[in-house]
Amino acid sequence: MNRRRTPRELLTLFLPSILIVLAGFLLAYQFVEPAPPKRINIATGGASGAYYAFGEAYKAILAREGITLEVRQTKGSVENLALLSDAGSGVDIALVQGGVGDAASSPGLMGLGSLYFEPLWVFVRAEGQFEQLADLGHMRLAIGAKGSGTRAVADLLLADNGLAPPKVQIEEISGMPAAEALLAGKVDAAFFVASAASKAVRRLLTAPGVSLLSFRRAAAYTRKHRFLSALTLPEGVLDFAANLPPRDVGLLAPAATLVARENLHPALVDLLMQAAQETHRDGGLFEQPGQFPSSSYLDFPLSDEARRFFKSGPPFLQRFLPFWAATLVDRMLVMLLPLLTLLIPLIKVFPPVYRWRIRSRIYRWYAQLQAIDDAARQPNGPDRADTLAAIDKLEAEVIRVTVPLSYADELYTLRRHIDFVRNQARRPVRYEGHS
Repeated sequence: MNRRRTPRELLTLFLPSILIVLAGFLLAYQFVEPAPPKRINIATGGASGAYYAFGEAYKAILAREGITLEVRQTKGSVENLALLSDAGSGVDIALVQGGVGDAASSPGLMGLGSLYFEPLWVFVRAEGQFEQLADLGHMRLAIGAKGSGTRAVADLLLADNGLAPPKVQIEEISGMPAAEALLAGKVDAAFFVASAASKAVRRLLTAPGVSLLSFRRAAAYTRKHRFLSALTLPEGVLDFAANLPPRDVGLLAPAATLVARENLHPALVDLLMQAAQETHRDGGLFEQPGQFPSSSYLDFPLSDEARRFFKSGPPFLQRFLPFWAATLVDRMLVMLLPLLTLLIPLIKVFPPVYRWRIRSRIYRWYAQLQAIDDAARQPNGPDRADTLAAIDKLEAEVIRVTVPLSYADELYTLRRHIDFVRNQARRPVRYEGHS
């Protein structure tokens, strides 16, 4: 009775449950997200620009979690959007200036968040205060290279003021070349969409004979172009000793945004949002601490994962586990939920099935015992020797039956009944009810 069950017996007992759980796993596997890729690409800007510097900062943060971020230099936001829209470019995410594109012109893209303000600086080589772009008529203007965010905003605002060739002469240069051209007198005004830390901006702010245009109608521009924000550069904020700037300056600013393809892995969206928060949460000259990253100032629909991040912060698992472990557990949860759903009813069903399985080993011998007993009671039934031989054979088989100790009493009861039928069969007179 203490003989261990054979593998075949165990397989017969557990095989239905195993098959049900396996089927549940196979079904759930159809809904499991693939693992996030180990390498992604971001389009930024020129090597001397802020976009490229921030791309390198994201690269270092993602590297801590085992993700390689390839930083690609570009001409700017327009090219970045073109690369994102091209499935064969290999670019997965990009830094894009607000107002350069939208979901209608570039479908299949999603916004992850805005990162900081990028003021539009318009420097003029002339004395006096310029407060309107209309004052720049008949001048030579450096408005940025084609494909740059500066060019996109400059073209828009110049059109608002009716300034187009031949009323103005356009030079397609930007950055330090544009600043040098302004200082050399090759252009009369230069446009820059850049942070206050830009080398070109810093140089022109302190250059003699160069004035910074203050947008007196900044509020009006923001009503017409919702991607723009009105900012104030306070007097003296850049250099108190030199009182730089010498007066309050009204500026217009789009926001730098992080844009991605819609098929970017959700786990990478969460990781990128954490990188953006780490990089931009301290704010800057125009941003309050904690103001960015933000779900405002976006031209593209906000990603679902980014929306959850702004509402609840990083995913629960990523707060306590390394990225690879958190994503693994998150993917396995899809497998565990159906497993638990199957196990709960199986746990309830298995005990009675198990009891039936064990007792069936005993009850089937009762059927044979009853058949022997009934036959022996018949007037024309088998003789005593045959009946005793059948009982002995049955008992020999019963002795080999294996049941758990908790069911041993039923097995011993069967053996007592076998002995009872044997004693009845040994009586001199047939025991069909006649004495």
